[in-house]
Amino acid sequence: MPYHEVTMVEVKEVIRLWMSGHAKRSIAQQLGLDRRTVRRYVRAARRCGVEVGITREPSEAQVEAVMALLRCSPSRPYGSAWALCVQQREFIASHLKSGVRLMKVLRLLMRRGIAVPYGTLYRYAVTELSFGRSAPTLAVADGEPGKEVQIDTGWMTLLEPDLFGKRRRFRAWIFTPNCG
Repeated sequence: MPYHEVTMVEVKEVIRLWMSGHAKRSIAQQLGLDRRTVRRYVRAARRCGVEVGITREPSEAQVEAVMALLRCSPSRPYGSAWALCVQQREFIASHLKSGVRLMKVLRLLMRRGIAVPYGTLYRYAVTELSFGRSAPTLAVADGEPGKEVQIDTGWMTLLEPDLFGKRRRFRAWIFTPNCG
């Protein structure tokens, strides 16, 4: 199932049509959404106190409350394997900090008599210990117009075949002037 970003305009339009008395199926057809998505938005609106027939236009506060309810993921308690990872936090963190691979950390835990699935260990290491995350990207300040040229390389293709009848690829410099 592909990821779909919920936009405020989309939610507001669903709530507006629903408050006007349209059926969920017609709302889904009109907006190009799935009926289950419309049903989920309407359920969230009902939980936030939005009712049909009072007004035809939802207020900004109502839409924001529905958006907040839609964005929060259902909380699910962690299992016993996660609790074992929490108990062994220092052990896992010290090995990962010293460059030991996560699979080796799993084997070391098993030697200590701690059986944890690899998937749980991986999720724990990513969420709690920032495992596998690179340094954040830094924003680069652009220079003044006419004062800067950005240089990059890229693959280019010859439009005409060479002597042997082949079109060849080659690396080329790409210059992008910063013009205002």
